[in-house]
Amino acid sequence: MSGISVTELFKTYKGSDEPTLKGLSFQFPEGKIAGLLGPNGAGKTTTISILCGLVRGDSGEVVIHGLKQEAAHREAIKHIIGIVPQQIALYPQLSAVENLTYFGNLYGFKGKALQQKIMHYLEIFGLEKSAHKEIHKYSGGMKRRANIIAAILHDPQLLILDEPTAGVDVQSRGMILQFLRDYNSRGASILYTSHLLEEAQSLCEDVVIMDEGKMIVQGNPLKLIEQHPACQNLEDVFLHFTGYALRD
Repeated sequence: MSGISVTELFKTYKGSDEPTLKGLSFQFPEGKIAGLLGPNGAGKTTTISILCGLVRGDSGEVVIHGLKQEAAHREAIKHIIGIVPQQIALYPQLSAVENLTYFGNLYGFKGKALQQKIMHYLEIFGLEKSAHKEIHKYSGGMKRRANIIAAILHDPQLLILDEPTAGVDVQSRGMILQFLRDYNSRGASILYTSHLLEEAQSLCEDVVIMDEGKMIVQGNPLKLIEQHPACQNLEDVFLHFTGYALRD
């Protein structure tokens, strides 16, 4: 059974002349770390928004761990998925503990068990000494780490991350990537987007490269490199398929 199955997905935003997604199809098996890669404007964030049920596709089918992404399954899928958006989705005037208590409550967790889980993750992510500091006083790397904790308090089977290491320091990046490997080793599926292709090459077992709303190629990063002798790494493969033209 596929962890994620996307079939012939189309999406055109109101007022746009050009579709954002043009028949996008791919599958990622359960229990893998998978990458959704593409240049600016390829449709990655729209795809993630549809997977999470935040945006509706115009047509096509999305299946998450055997459940169709539709109104009847929305609540069940909400508990399967943890989403780490590109923008920090925390209340800046609240502390980390206050933010995480709020998000835990949204998933029905309360009391001592929730507080123990919050402190456990704050310690893992090196934030225990800043647990009661307001988020707006955090560094960029600290905000990214707290953003991830908010998405995993309900132990999701599928963790979806949109540029989780964008703009963070080397130590925070290393810590985040190691956590993702550890979380995956417990049986969870991970879908991840990034413009850092060296990072994606080392982290992902399977990648989809998409452009202009369609899948261009899919495969294991090392096998994709082997299949294209002129390419030394995943970045070379990416440029081979998407070209060198600037994207804004």
